[in-house]
Amino acid sequence: MASAGKNLSRENLFSVSNPSKLKIGIVVSQWNDKITQRLLKGAQKALENSKILSENIIVKYVPGTFELPLGAQYLFEKNLVNGVICIGCVIQGETKHFDYVCQGATNGIMNVGLRYNKPTTFCVLTDQNEQQSLDRSGGKHGNKGTECAISCLKMIELNLDISSPDKQIGF
Repeated sequence: MASAGKNLSRENLFSVSNPSKLKIGIVVSQWNDKITQRLLKGAQKALENSKILSENIIVKYVPGTFELPLGAQYLFEKNLVNGVICIGCVIQGETKHFDYVCQGATNGIMNVGLRYNKPTTFCVLTDQNEQQSLDRSGGKHGNKGTECAISCLKMIELNLDISSPDKQIGF
């Protein structure tokens, strides 16, 4: 989604059912940590504003964006969380490495969410330069970490809503 002229992170609060029971994982790439730490702070603030207990926010670090899917998978395999926010930043360089990392992370994050049937949100900036990443990690375009945290909570709430027995049809 293009965010030119928009700051979509103003929605930094989402009301969830029983927020004290939810556990949210955040897997953060250490590569481009100047950016990823800003995204992490945005995600944590949005979760805490939504009444998720700080002790129920599990933050784990991986070396780079390419490793985000496996980090998320580890959290789901151990049944530690209801959803995972994957935070990374890949800045275009002179080689095709950018394309491979972005494609691998994108497909991997999507596949982990589908495999475990739990929200696995994509908070990976794929920008042409550092300034664009700064603009999207707390700058003029808001904080994509905030947006992804809210998205994760909305998907958890959607699953809880449609999983309730009164929503299911019988034959």
